[in-house]
Amino acid sequence: MKILFVVQRYGNEVNGGAEVHARQLAEHVAAYTEHEVEVATTKAIDYVTWKNEYDKDIDEVGGLKVYRFPVERERDQKEFNKFSEKIASGHSSIAMQEKWMRLQGPCCPALIKWLEENRDNYDCFVFLTYLYYTTYFGLRAVGKKSILIPTAHDEWTIHLPLFQDMFKLPGAFFYNTTEEKELVNRLFDTKEIPDNAGFGGVGVEVPEKTDGDDFRSKYGIDDDFIIYIGRIDENKCCPELFSYFREYKNRHKDSKLKLALAGKEIIKVPAAEDIVSLGFIPEQDKFDAIKASKLLVLPSRFESLSIVVLEAMKLKRPVLVNGGCNVLSGHCLKSNAGLFYRDYYEFEGCLDYLLSHDRECALMGENGVSYVDSNYSWKVIVERLNKMIEETVSRLG
Repeated sequence: MKILFVVQRYGNEVNGGAEVHARQLAEHVAAYTEHEVEVATTKAIDYVTWKNEYDKDIDEVGGLKVYRFPVERERDQKEFNKFSEKIASGHSSIAMQEKWMRLQGPCCPALIKWLEENRDNYDCFVFLTYLYYTTYFGLRAVGKKSILIPTAHDEWTIHLPLFQDMFKLPGAFFYNTTEEKELVNRLFDTKEIPDNAGFGGVGVEVPEKTDGDDFRSKYGIDDDFIIYIGRIDENKCCPELFSYFREYKNRHKDSKLKLALAGKEIIKVPAAEDIVSLGFIPEQDKFDAIKASKLLVLPSRFESLSIVVLEAMKLKRPVLVNGGCNVLSGHCLKSNAGLFYRDYYEFEGCLDYLLSHDRECALMGENGVSYVDSNYSWKVIVERLNKMIEETVSRLG
């Protein structure tokens, strides 16, 4: 069969959970099945501006053919934020919400037109993620030939009425977690649309060799540190992390603990000796950083899976996550490989515990490996998705 993945950005240079998820899924479906797999996306790398940065119309990434289409206009962040405030306040028409979707972007009518023209050239279309123009208008173009991987979490946007009709369009859903399935079922009454029962996600792979000492030497970090990996962004609740870490250090004057951050700075990182911004680092360095750290911290309230949390578990490092995110707290409860907090005092208590209980942290590390191996191997994930693809195509006759 011929399968097309559709996602807002795609490439080795693209840093984003859903986009990395799409690339890994596409490459592994191609590797583990007989399907011919291709990708349709935009020429953007940056998710804030959607600036066209890729030159080629037809590219190759990881051995797969990638069709790239130009974004019609860059996003004006100030204009978009102002309009988003108006939409978020409620009482907006569907027409206004669709205007918001076009401003949200990446506004790429050429991609949608191409999907309409090539609908019959593919057996199945796999879309990621629910939030963007490429999925909203792309699902209309191909209808029930599609599988949607929503990567949904409980944020204000998912409550917009314009998504009510969109979530009825896919031929099937492939959810990352049971928590995501429950959320989408509750908001959109999608129980009649076939799905994978919430057992999806990605396969988690880490290098056979990781070296924390190499990382410390390369980046000049000698003291104990906790690590955050991902976009350094308000949407990821990084300001709260900065505030909590500063309060923790103020209340623990003798502590030499550092907070290290690896990822692109969307917001400015506070200037402080005990907060180290590493920027975007190579994959091997990322794994070495996790190995060198005391734990991985993830303050985001809005995650539909979190690959980096699973990678940390696979590397036997405990995780400390925001309990306001059901998916992240669910990982902790199901694995017994991490702790979660809901306010500063719980953050402090959890951090104190993890920093002072080496034996328990080692046991949590073993639990994490078992959890990831049982649920997030590529063989298991591809088998589940391939079953959805075959069933979706079969229903269409």
